[in-house]
Amino acid sequence: MRKIVFLCVIASLMLSGCALFQPRDEKSAEELVGDGMDSYETGKYRKAIESFENLKDWYPFSKYASLAELKIADAYFQLEEYQEAIFAYEEFESLHPRNEAIPYVIYQIGSCHFEQMDSVDRDQSVVQKALDTYNRIMRQFPDNTYAVKAGERIRECQKSLAGHEFYVGLFYYKNKKYKPALRRFEAVLSDYPDVGIHEQALRYITLCKQSIAAQHPEKGK
Repeated sequence: MRKIVFLCVIASLMLSGCALFQPRDEKSAEELVGDGMDSYETGKYRKAIESFENLKDWYPFSKYASLAELKIADAYFQLEEYQEAIFAYEEFESLHPRNEAIPYVIYQIGSCHFEQMDSVDRDQSVVQKALDTYNRIMRQFPDNTYAVKAGERIRECQKSLAGHEFYVGLFYYKNKKYKPALRRFEAVLSDYPDVGIHEQALRYITLCKQSIAAQHPEKGK
């Protein structure tokens, strides 16, 4: 008798379990892209990412799949999660190298780096990456609207890099290391001649040369 009761209980649990774990009805690709765009437009970027990720997973061959890939990158950009955004943009470019959105994608990769720019006394690696990426879009798509926008930001990148060179040069100069200081100030002139600090660089180049000459007067004879 106990065995019969036990078997009935097990059967009941199995039936209820099947009902409990029935997969919910998946939304269509159209519904998912609609949900994702609605969430994105209202600033609910996490929810947008979820919808677009589901679209990619459930309908990888849908005509909306590439849009979902791009909007995932855009959502990460809006969340200021730039490394995730860069990865998503680069993946899109790799998968769709001939897509009409590629100029925009390259510009956005540059902008991910650009938005992480710090003051001139800090490491400038992200600035250099932004500059390199903006230069790439200028080379590949010189007539595109995003190339024009990239051109506007290139000067800001150059100004930051020049400011860093000048800052390091000034540090060396104040510590009486005139030769490395001179190299930094000369780099400002040669690499970034039109960003607004060439006169300051010229002044310190003169001061460095005078100080070097004073340290080695015999060479001036």
